[in-house]
Amino acid sequence: MIREAFLLDHGRFHEWLEMLDEDLEYRMPVRVTAWRADGEGFTGAMHFDDTYASMQGRVARLDTDYAWSEDPPSRTRRFVSNITVTAPAEGNGELHVVSYLFVARSRWDNPAYQFISAERRDILRPLPSKDGVYKLLDREILVDQSNLGTVNLAIFL
Repeated sequence: MIREAFLLDHGRFHEWLEMLDEDLEYRMPVRVTAWRADGEGFTGAMHFDDTYASMQGRVARLDTDYAWSEDPPSRTRRFVSNITVTAPAEGNGELHVVSYLFVARSRWDNPAYQFISAERRDILRPLPSKDGVYKLLDREILVDQSNLGTVNLAIFL
């Protein structure tokens, strides 16, 4: 997770893509303000609901002249903390990881940062050919804000 944050913060998106499983599901549901009795406050709507193929497309687009929302690129700093890892009883080797993410983002010459904080719920799949190597199979990003304080979601979380 720390390596992932480093790669993303340094714009090394193709290397980051290699950390993703080809069966990837990568989504961020929309948060709404809800009463406690109504649950966590997420609707069926999504800010994004990506697959490995769509992530490949997003990364490839950054190499073109048509990535207007990220040209010039954002300057980001990701902080990953409160990491909890569990291995489900099924014993298929997958790891369930919960982490907290805080992203500080700087755009253009604006002195004000944009911030995103979230809980990430990941499933990591082991590579059968490489002992101790895992790829990201599933990520659900649960943002803390119901009204995002960022101009767009052109960065990866």
